[in-house]
Parts: sequence; C-alpha cells; structure tokens
Amino acid sequence: MYDRGTVQCAAKIALFVGLATACSIDRPMAPNSDPNSQLIYVGTYTRETSAGIYAYRFDATNGSVEPIGLVAEISDPSFLALHPNGLYLYAVSETDDYDADGSGSVVAYELEPASASLSKLNEVSSRGGWPCHLGVDPSGRMLIVANYKSGSVASFPIREDGSLGNAASFFQHTGSSVNERQQGPHAHSADFSADGRLAFFSDLGLDQVKIYRADPQAATLSPGDPAHVAVEPGSGPRHFSQHPSGRFAYGVNELGSTISVYSLDGEAGVLEVIQTVTTLPSGFSGSNTTAEIYVHPSGKFVYASNRGHDSIAIFAIDSQSGHLESLGHVSTGGSNPRNFSFDRTGRFLMAANQSSDNVVVFSLDPDSGALTPIGLEFGVDAPVCLLFR
Repeated sequence: MYDRGTVQCAAKIALFVGLATACSIDRPMAPNSDPNSQLIYVGTYTRETSAGIYAYRFDATNGSVEPIGLVAEISDPSFLALHPNGLYLYAVSETDDYDADGSGSVVAYELEPASASLSKLNEVSSRGGWPCHLGVDPSGRMLIVANYKSGSVASFPIREDGSLGNAASFFQHTGSSVNERQQGPHAHSADFSADGRLAFFSDLGLDQVKIYRADPQAATLSPGDPAHVAVEPGSGPRHFSQHPSGRFAYGVNELGSTISVYSLDGEAGVLEVIQTVTTLPSGFSGSNTTAEIYVHPSGKFVYASNRGHDSIAIFAIDSQSGHLESLGHVSTGGSNPRNFSFDRTGRFLMAANQSSDNVVVFSLDPDSGALTPIGLEFGVDAPVCLLFR
C-alpha cells in the first residue's frame, strides 16, 4: 500500500503528488476560473486508512499534481457533487448508522477555492442505507440521492447558503430480478437531465432505470410516465451518462459487463434501449464487473471502467444513431478501478484504483479518443470518486 500523499512518476517516486456535478465532466465549471488550474477532490472509503476527502491541485498545462491534504473528515464519502456556482460541495456518507432508521447521510460543505478547504455547513439523513451517488440540478436548487442498501431515492432543497433542507420527497423502490444480488432494489446512481426537468436513477436490483419528473423550485420528484425503462434481466444497471446533444444516454451494467445505449426524448421523458455492447475484449474469460461510465464533453466518445479486467473501455459514438463502436481498452494501472473523471479541459483522464490505492493520469487524444498514461500516478488510500473543480 502507498503512504497517503506519495506519488510515483514514471520509474521514480517523488514526494510531490501530482489529480462537472458528481465526479465527472458533467460537473459545472466554477465561474471566472482558469481551466488549466484545477482542484481535485478525492472521495474515499474510510474503512481502511483513509480519513475522508482529500484535495489536490492539477496544472493542465503540464499535467502536474500537488497535494493539499485532508480537507474533510467524513465516513465513507464514496461520491461527491459540486454546486453550479462552484462554491459548495456535497458528499454522501455511505453508511447505515446515521439515525435509528438505518440511514446514511448527505453532507454539505462550503468550498474556499484559494485554499481548497471545505467547511461543513450541515448534514441530513439520506433517508436510506448506504447512499452511494448524488446529483445537483443545473439551477443549484435541488439535490437527489440514491440509497443502495435500501433501494430508495430522495430529493432535498438546497438553501441560499448552500446548506441542505430535509428530504422534500422520498420513494422506496420495490421488486427484484434474476441475479443473486438482485433479491431487492438497489438504487445506484442519481442524475439530472441537462435542463433539470428529469431525474434518472439506475437500479441495479431491478434491472431498470427509473425516470422521475423533477421540480427544482419545490425540490421534489414525481414518477414519470413511463416510470422506468428495463434492460436485459441480470444486467444490473449501475451508472448513467447523457450525450451533450440530449438525444442519447449510456448506462453501464455492473453485473453483465455491458453498456445499454438509449435514445432519449427529454420532452416526453422516455428512454428506449437501442443497442447493447460488451465492455470486455473478445476472449476475456475472467470475472468482471463494471463501475463507471462517462460521455466525453466533445460527444464523440464513451468511456467505461472494468473491475477484473482492470481497464477503461473506449468507444466511438455514431453522431446520427448514437450507437457505439469499440476502440479498444487501456489498463488503469491498478486494481479495482472505480470512478474515473475527465479534467475540465477534456485533455486528461484520471482513474481511481480502489484496491491498489492509486490514481493514474492519462492524456486523452481529442481526435482518436485514445488514452495514454503520462507516467504519473499518485497514492490515495481506497480512492472511490474524483471530482474536478
């Protein structure tokens, strides 16, 4: 295991640590900020030796990273999200002991850009066990969360000062599917549409992506019509990413190691599966689950992480049909890659390897989509989520 803050660059180890809403390029950019000078916040699992959320500075002009250190002590901050104004950060605490109901929590922080410090504003119940993903609507008035253990979802008002109100709406998913891990619902991701009028929740236990209408003014959700789209039984939908055109969406299926390609009618609130592709190379016979998926901001490529094959799968997007074509795979340089994220320029990708305690930096070719390790990796204990600001 690496000591926290240790960096391995090419063949030598140096002592500098060289890393748009929730852990992806979908996060909004902070106003009037230099895109080449960025902050990186790393959410971790604290059941090992990590203590919470760590911060780094990233220079996109030369790909260098320097450590800032621990900026928030919190239990299992496995996913992070940024407010559109760039001044508030939100984290799940993926636990089930926050209250007597067996819930985890969501924590709101004020972010100080110059120092990267986080000051806790408040903490509220997530209304379910093991909250694992969250999102902020584009107006910055509403937050949604997915609770994995209990298979429930909830929405919260964001106050003027960035703090959170108690849940304004709550929905308990019900049902099951065919895999042994699908004996009940397991909500696994929470994503808003670009206009904030829809919310999508991938439910691994139900083999469904749930669709809700969102009202940011009231910070409430209501079931859509249709209320969900189903994928092939046993697939296990995990995370979800939308194309910048608003016409397509892509969902990674954890249990099936596949990607579901969806056509998206944002006005009607309808998703339809139009293609399913594997995330694995031909001939691979080992065990594997997927973790993360993002559309590159150019709208030309999709990337997804494999745990077992320990790779990022790269796909080209057909601009007319939305269909995917495999462009190959690149090793993440570690074990059990969870979240990965693009920097704000879209020219770098960083992959968080949870079991090998390292984050690896890649350059990203905007024309071919190819990923190339730049010879820089840095140690973080049990990294799970990478959020650029």
